[in-house]
Amino acid sequence: MRKSSLLVVTIAVTGALTLSACGSRGAKTGSDNAGGTTKVVIGVDAPISGKLSALGLGIKNSADLATKKANKDNLVPGVTFSIEAKDDQANPTSGKQNATALVDMKDVVGVVGPLNSSVSQTMQKVFNDAKLTQVSPANTSPELSLGPDWGSSKFTRPYASYFRTATTDVVQGKYAAQYLFNEAKKTKVYVIDDKKTYGAGLAAIFQEEFKKLGGTVAGSDHINPDDKDFSAVATKVASSGADSVYYGGEYPEAGPLTDQIKKAGAKVPLMGGDGIYDPEFIKLANNNSDGDLATSVGAPVEELASAKTFVADYTAAGYKDAYSAYGGYSYDAAWSIIEAVKAAVEHNGGKVPSDLRTKVLAEMAKVNFSGVTGQVSFDQYGDTTNKQLTVYSVKGGEWKAVKSGTYNG
Repeated sequence: MRKSSLLVVTIAVTGALTLSACGSRGAKTGSDNAGGTTKVVIGVDAPISGKLSALGLGIKNSADLATKKANKDNLVPGVTFSIEAKDDQANPTSGKQNATALVDMKDVVGVVGPLNSSVSQTMQKVFNDAKLTQVSPANTSPELSLGPDWGSSKFTRPYASYFRTATTDVVQGKYAAQYLFNEAKKTKVYVIDDKKTYGAGLAAIFQEEFKKLGGTVAGSDHINPDDKDFSAVATKVASSGADSVYYGGEYPEAGPLTDQIKKAGAKVPLMGGDGIYDPEFIKLANNNSDGDLATSVGAPVEELASAKTFVADYTAAGYKDAYSAYGGYSYDAAWSIIEAVKAAVEHNGGKVPSDLRTKVLAEMAKVNFSGVTGQVSFDQYGDTTNKQLTVYSVKGGEWKAVKSGTYNG
């Protein structure tokens, strides 16, 4: 997402050979006397509880599935993968505390997550200082990888340890504006955001592109994510004459917002980013979301040939929670770290190096494999090279894909 959108996968290691004890930041391996194999733990940081748990649980389960697959295939001989999940409740303070805890675990060699960009902002330096790889399946804030001046096309990678499998809002916001103006034929939009990193950033990018295309912004406003009564802004939308609404934020607020906008008399579609693309949005809208739109990173997992095994394996594993919007990206994020572990071991004569944490980070830039979401690799900023997106519409109480494509600028 996202940014606020937005998981943390860590990898802890104990060596097959007896090695000396290590410092908290060295990530050296130790002997696993019970199994005689090196145990690599992938920790997941996501909102496992709270109002974004539908996304967080999908992230956790998908990362877990990746470790099970790696073990079943014996991808790295002598290594056994597992996960340990941490809950950040989409809270930046909790995220930073989790990041510190993961860094201080002597065996942690990599992290996947978090869901929210605002949470990631508090984690990045903690991970980078420890040379601990971070791969988010959901962060979409451009600043995380391109630096604070990205809007002026001055790209500077702030942290070498940061990677992501989700594309950024620079791509998503523009793609949404182009669809709404060129294909949905909407010319007068009302823009609303939740004032958070993900939502405000996405809305700003969308608004700029929409105006460049020749569209009119009928008005703009902000809401408080903790509120439930959006009647004031709904009334403004209804009186503005807007033929559409764009919302930068997430489904817990977007569902009630679209419901109240329509009840205020504005029978217009609400569009948002990947933060609203979840079945919970439809439930929270009280049957008032038909025709609403959302963009999400990648193509529908169910329609990708590369994802058939993932979908089947996820179902067979019996997880009670759906993989949701970021399942495929979470699996690929975890798998990218697994691939880096594999490379590090191979380049060390088939043995787990004592400084695996550092070696994993060194291997990440070279990771390149066919994943659930397509080809997985990273550019010089740590961003995914996969720029595919999809527009979805609510039809008959379900999200349906209406357009998929690759953003080329």
